[in-house]
This record gives sequence, C-alpha cells and structure tokens, in this order.
Amino acid sequence: MKPIGAHVSAGGGVENAPLNAKAIGAKAFALFTKNQRQWSAKALEKSQIESFKKRLDEVGILPKHILPHDSYLINLGHPGKEQRQKSFEAFLDEVKRCEELGLLKLNFHPGSHLKEISEEECLNNISKCMNEALSQSNGITLVVENTAGQGSNLGYRFEHLAYLVQNSIDKSRVGVCIDTCHLFTSGYDIRKKADYEKTMQKFDTIIGFKYLKGMHLNDSKAKFQSRVDRHESIGKGEIGLDAFSFIMNDDRIDDIPMILETIDESIWAQEINLLHSLQK
Repeated sequence: MKPIGAHVSAGGGVENAPLNAKAIGAKAFALFTKNQRQWSAKALEKSQIESFKKRLDEVGILPKHILPHDSYLINLGHPGKEQRQKSFEAFLDEVKRCEELGLLKLNFHPGSHLKEISEEECLNNISKCMNEALSQSNGITLVVENTAGQGSNLGYRFEHLAYLVQNSIDKSRVGVCIDTCHLFTSGYDIRKKADYEKTMQKFDTIIGFKYLKGMHLNDSKAKFQSRVDRHESIGKGEIGLDAFSFIMNDDRIDDIPMILETIDESIWAQEINLLHSLQK
C-alpha cells in the first residue's frame, strides 16, 4: 500500500489538517504543527489535540501516515553556539508537539554550515542536536530529509544522511525522507529505469531502505544536478512522469507517507489520482 497525500494547511488550528487532507482524497498528509516562519508559538490547547485525534479517526488516516514538518527557521548545524541552541530548543518543542498530537515522526532538513565551518563539523553539530532531542523525548522518529544542496545546505549526498543515521544513539527512532525534486537536482538521476535502479541501489547500500520513513513526491523546474530547489507539478517538470511510475511500482517503498509538495494545490486531488493510476 502506498498512502498518498499532500502538505495541507493547518490554518485555523492543527485540527483542520485532517479535514483538508480528506478534501483532496488523501490517505496521508504533512502539516506544520505551528507557524513555520516563527520561532515560537502558543502551546496546543487540549481541545485542539482532542479534535485533531478525533478527526483523524473520522477521516481514516493513521498516525504512521502523517509526516509533520518542522519550521524552516531551524538550523541544527548552525556554526554559532547560541543560534544553534535556539534552533535546538525550537526543534525540541516541535518534537513535543508531535508527541502531544499522537504522531510518530518529525520531518526536518539537516542544516547549513553557512560557509563558516566544514561539512564535517556541521554534520557533527546536527548529530549532537538529534541525539539530545532523542534523549529528551519518547516515541518520535526523527526523519531527516535529503536536500538539493542549494546554498550551504547539507543533505544533498546520501553519505550526509547516512552519517546522521549511523551516529544516532537510537537507530530505531531515526529515518530518512526522500524528496524527488531534491534527489534529482542534487545529482541522482531517476528519469530512466536503469538510472532509477542505480540511484535506489546506492540509497540502499549507503543508507538502507529500512530507514526510509517518508517521501516527498515533486517534479522539478530546475535542471538535473543544478543544486536548485524549485518544485513543479507531477509530470510537468524536468523529471517527467516515468520516474513516478517507477516509485509507485517499487515494492521496497510501501506503507510510508508519500507527500505532494507540488506547486498547484488546486490539482492535488488529480495528482493523487494520477499517481495511483501509475500502479500496475
């Protein structure tokens, strides 16, 4: 089973996200549990938490098929100690919010060295923050996302993600999210069957499919290996439709949230149907 959905709005409260997912025929979804462009937010109210859980039951979406995303402001690899601590505290708050909502995962971008420290030092900073978050929480799997490698962002190589997984204090609570747009523009080709298999074999060898906890399904406006992060609707970009057919028919990818972050939310329902239609 491949539960597909989109990163839906939680406007007006997190309890609205399940309804927004249902409206597009989703069986999975992503959301921000707080305003992603602010450092802090008021605590979740008990009524919101109860309503969120009740609506999840009503729409028939399981917690394991939900992939909440943390704030874009957070940089666990920040070269500055004070700034990194501020990011860690915001990250831990997001983990705790997921716990309250009965969710199982938190998706995040690794971090950036800002051209002030080495990639190795930045990865070590991220790893330490992840381990501290694991030690101060229960039940939440930290799901680190591959990136396009734009600017000074790490995560554009499988080896970056593997380092974070392998240096975790609890490997049962860490995982990886593959974003197809980021994968393509960072230099991993998936357009032809042979290239797709080569890329996925690399992923399995370097990281391992057992750590794949979610996917973001996005086509790309940017060219292959451009290191530019610009999403496009499914089948309308540089990746093309075949790659998504390979994914939808890959038995190694199953029972994880598969989330659209494509640019036109008015066609998300059609894109969900399109992806399902590719299954043979």
